[in-house]
Amino acid sequence: MFRDRGIRRFLAVCIVGGGVFWTAAAGGWQEPGLTLFDFEGDFPIPSVPTSDAQVEFAAGDSGRCLRIRTGHEKSWPGVTLAAPQGKWDLTGYATVTLDVKNVSDAPVSVYCRVDNPGADGVHNCVTGSVTVAPGQIASLSVDLHPSGLALTEPLELIGMRGYPRGYDTLKPDNITQLVIFVNKPQADGHFEIDNLRAAGRLELYEARQFIPFIDEFGQFRHKDWPGKVHSLDELKGRVASEEEDLAAHPGPADRDRYGGWSSGPQLNASGFFRVAKHQGKWWLVDPEGRLFWSHGIDCVNNSAATPISDREDYFAFLPAEGALLGRFYGGGSWAPHGYYQDHSPYKTYDFCRANLLRKYGPDWQKLFAEITHRRLRSWGLNTIANWSDGGIYRMRRTPYVASIHSGGRLIEGSEGYWGKFYDVFDPSFRQDLRRRLAAEGDQSAGDPWCIGYFVHNEIAWGDDLSLAVAALQSGADQPAKIAFLRDLRAKYETIEALNSSWDTQHASWDALLSAQEAPDRQKARDDLAAFYTRLAETYFRIVREEVKRVAPDQLYLGCRFAWVNDRAARAATRFCDVVSYNRYEYSVEDHRLPDGIDLPTIIGEFHFGALDRGMFHTGLKKTADQQDRSDTYARYVQGALRNPYIVGTHWFQYKDQATTGRGDGENYQIGFVDIADSPYPEIVRAARQVGYGLYEYRLNN
Repeated sequence: MFRDRGIRRFLAVCIVGGGVFWTAAAGGWQEPGLTLFDFEGDFPIPSVPTSDAQVEFAAGDSGRCLRIRTGHEKSWPGVTLAAPQGKWDLTGYATVTLDVKNVSDAPVSVYCRVDNPGADGVHNCVTGSVTVAPGQIASLSVDLHPSGLALTEPLELIGMRGYPRGYDTLKPDNITQLVIFVNKPQADGHFEIDNLRAAGRLELYEARQFIPFIDEFGQFRHKDWPGKVHSLDELKGRVASEEEDLAAHPGPADRDRYGGWSSGPQLNASGFFRVAKHQGKWWLVDPEGRLFWSHGIDCVNNSAATPISDREDYFAFLPAEGALLGRFYGGGSWAPHGYYQDHSPYKTYDFCRANLLRKYGPDWQKLFAEITHRRLRSWGLNTIANWSDGGIYRMRRTPYVASIHSGGRLIEGSEGYWGKFYDVFDPSFRQDLRRRLAAEGDQSAGDPWCIGYFVHNEIAWGDDLSLAVAALQSGADQPAKIAFLRDLRAKYETIEALNSSWDTQHASWDALLSAQEAPDRQKARDDLAAFYTRLAETYFRIVREEVKRVAPDQLYLGCRFAWVNDRAARAATRFCDVVSYNRYEYSVEDHRLPDGIDLPTIIGEFHFGALDRGMFHTGLKKTADQQDRSDTYARYVQGALRNPYIVGTHWFQYKDQATTGRGDGENYQIGFVDIADSPYPEIVRAARQVGYGLYEYRLNN
């Protein structure tokens, strides 16, 4: 019944909810989902536990549904739906899924938590969410198992964000309740739910036969899927088949050499990329004066190394050090999170580069670079975005952005996901940035193909007081703290006046300089806010000055906000040509700068992933499968095109991450191409659908 490719397979016979099914690595028959609630029968509304919420029946699109009105006085208003017989046995199911309709006039994010006994929001439960636009219906899906793959018993697998596990997160045979809620809302919510069901089939693998689980091409061994490479001949044969596809889809016809809209309006040609507002919408304008909207992709490079230290047995094939493919061993030390944070340096192997050599031959680097430019144009993409290989973008066939990273002293009292914030009052901040930008002098600076610079990435802005508090919590020699106290002395003159305002008891200004305690945020708010603003504006001013000193004709594209507050964003609008955000959401159609500030913005990162092609993690925003991923991509970009402020979206990233993860464990299915350099046809079709007509769509919608 199965095509044998030397992969261990087994069948599991399970009884779930009265139904029998079998599963296998290659797939198998699946019964329809198990209904948990449909609200058509004797559903006891009066006995539903609520928290700052009201429930009632409503007429849905396919029968009766449950309407929920949530307040905003509590952090998690919602309802609890207990299993009618005390528990459900959902062994073998992959998800709990429900339909959510937003009947309010604002977007709403609805969460569903699936509970075992003792659930507290962190332990003995799993949670999923969906954001629904007004008047729309969406599916909310909660994965009962993190990777969609289960082992018969737990294995200690390291170095990966997502991986097959035993039932160690949630016991599927004892699901006691579902909690439907919104998370810390600022306003009342109003939505309907229906068709609550267990769906999909979990793939179950025998733990004792699982390792090794990565094949010679870096793919998951124990499963087959469309597009998987099974042999060297098959890998090489894909060169010819892709050539046919690229020849049939050479790219949009009405484009100038930069990818601007050659048949669209003619604006002033400055010889470089610039921004302009045209017919009420912000645009980039290319060097020839044509409207340009940046439809791009991050991490355009040929590498995807994965750590192999302490887990060599995961891999069915690793070449000898002196062999042809042995050249792709390497080493790493970058590991801000995960297993290798405490196990660095580590040895790596790069299956991606090994596959490129096997696929294209000795000239693989040149051929990969050339086909990448052809792919981007064919796919309707026009920008090589952040984190990309300079050797590829300096071929000057596709416009690009450059990534600038620098160092300098940090504010010791600060903290963030990627590290502490820069002390912009220390001379080292400007000095190090200047040194880094000097390297662009004969590279991207003055290059008409370079749209501009992202400087830094996802830095730790915190809340709108945090950096001022962090300065006070630092040592007496912290330049930011010294600058803050200078401001305070100018305002208050005496320490007694400051103590009176802040309700503190510092003996002197020197005592405050030596202290490292945070003040009462409310009592010191005005002063904290003022210094935060000064610090943020100093950051953006220095960066702009240094960028424009080296590259006056390139755009300053900001710092790629991920976690940001309005105070920091306002500071950015004073100095950035375009304000950048990494926005891992399902829509950015309503994305705005604070206070209605009328300036262009760009999306530096977004992505969606699925678990139907041999990967273990969807990335930051999940979708059901490749078709859903592609549809979601198209909706996201088209929503951005309708947004008058957004001048581009950049997908993260060009290829999947390694199946076994990079240094920090990320192993997301987020590529346009997989580990074997095979494009995903579904998302390529979606990119073409959007990209070929994006200029007409933006101008006319």
